[in-house]
Amino acid sequence: MLTLQRLDLNEAHVLLEGARTKANTMGLAMCIAVVDESGNLIAFDRMDGSKITSITIAQDKAFTAAAAKKATHEYNAANVPGNLVFGIHTEVGGRISSVGGGLPIEIEGEVVGGIGVSAGSPQQDMEVAQAGIDHFLVHRLRADA
Repeated sequence: MLTLQRLDLNEAHVLLEGARTKANTMGLAMCIAVVDESGNLIAFDRMDGSKITSITIAQDKAFTAAAAKKATHEYNAANVPGNLVFGIHTEVGGRISSVGGGLPIEIEGEVVGGIGVSAGSPQQDMEVAQAGIDHFLVHRLRADA
C-alpha cells in the first residue's frame, strides 16, 4: 500500500497568494494554477485582465510539473529537433508544456503537486511560480514552529 502526501485546498490558496502577490508587484495580470501530485486541479486564480489563453496554459504547466515531476523549462531545454524527447509537447493530448512557468512542489523530497503560471514572459512566469512556492514553504515553517 502506498502512502502519499497531498496538498489541501488551504495550502493551494497559500501558493496562489504568494504567486499573486509577486505578480502584483511586477504589475502583471496572470493565471495561476495549483494541482495535486497527479496533476489534477486544486485551485486556480485568474487575475483581472489576464490573457484568456493563459487559463489553459497555466493549468497545463502545473499538470506537467506535477505529473512529470520536473519543471517545464527543463523540457524546453530538451525539446529540440534531434533530441529523443523532441515532440514531448504533443503527448498526453498536448497537455505537456515545455514553456517555462511550471514548477513541481516538493516536500521532503516528494512531489506533492505543481504550480503553473502564464501571461508574462517565460522568465516572469517562472519567477511568479517560484514566489508561490517560496511563500508556501515559509508558511509551512511558521505553522510547524
